[in-house]
Amino acid sequence: RSVERDVPNGLRIAAAWSWRAVAVLLALYLLLRAAGYVAVVVVPVIVALLLAALLQPGAAYLRRRGWPVALSALTMLVVGLGVVAGIVTLVVEEFVAGYDDLASQVDEGLTQVQDFVTRTFPITDGQISDAVDSASDAVVDNRDVLTSGALTTAATVGEVLTGLLLTLFTLFFFLMDGRQIWLWIVGLTPANSQAYLDEAARRSWRTLISYVRATIAVAAFDAVFIGVGLLFLGTPLVVPLAALVFLGAFIPIIGSFLAGTVSVLVTLVAVGPVRALIALGIIVLVMQLEGHVLQPLLLGRAVSVHPLAVVLGIAAGLLIGGIFGALIAVPVIACGNVAGTYLSRRHEGPRPPQPDTRRARRLVTTR
Repeated sequence: RSVERDVPNGLRIAAAWSWRAVAVLLALYLLLRAAGYVAVVVVPVIVALLLAALLQPGAAYLRRRGWPVALSALTMLVVGLGVVAGIVTLVVEEFVAGYDDLASQVDEGLTQVQDFVTRTFPITDGQISDAVDSASDAVVDNRDVLTSGALTTAATVGEVLTGLLLTLFTLFFFLMDGRQIWLWIVGLTPANSQAYLDEAARRSWRTLISYVRATIAVAAFDAVFIGVGLLFLGTPLVVPLAALVFLGAFIPIIGSFLAGTVSVLVTLVAVGPVRALIALGIIVLVMQLEGHVLQPLLLGRAVSVHPLAVVLGIAAGLLIGGIFGALIAVPVIACGNVAGTYLSRRHEGPRPPQPDTRRARRLVTTR
């Protein structure tokens, strides 16, 4: 006991925080490892949750108009599938129609770029040809690796189809019974914490809906204005490039810029360096409007996350889960921020109503 009294108070506090932090980090690590083993199930559920945040308000509106629960959920599911199928069909058709034109423009553009490089930098045509030949030889020498990668990709087609079907199946039940499923989960927690947990989830759900809506609006803005700019510049494959910008916008800050970089490269090899610089200027202008006008206006305080937290979250998500991790990093941070803030200050306001978990348990078990 005398030795314990000799330990400085600051060291005791640091030790108490340290082992708790280690326990939390270890739990998160084990959770992520477990999720990685069942990623074929976890990823479709998370995707279905994001899609449900987009489609659930429409299903709720149909139910308020007197539609049966199952029919409203099925209708919104079909509408979502129709929109996605239409976009994919349009992109594929435009790509096939413009591929030959792009190939000829790329040949001419590469010649112009080569001439520009040899005039501007101390590089000869022979050095460029040697570099191209070296790249070709590298591809030939590593054809076994490339072939095995292609076979591995082909082997995952079955997993992709399985994940797609599981996503649709999960999405349908989220739209039809999402609230009851959540209340069944809440019913597994201690009774004195159910009301606060349910209220935190409600606020997080509203945040997720706002985030998905705002992200789609921002993505549409980026795709339309960058696509119009590329159209006036004469860049080929405008629709596929605009679709790529739309998808890239779902990763805030860096997604649209990376997708726009592809547009600049296509413009460079297809219509020349001057128009490529103009395309770069258009993309930078659109990104500035997005970051300083659209994001604050559409997201507001409901999903207010500091840009540093966004960048670090995306980087961490990319390291942990690849592209999918970067995609869900910001909504996870936004929802966690809202839920954590409410739970930490839950005693400052009135107690929320107690959720009816018994009724949810009966509905879930009977179905």
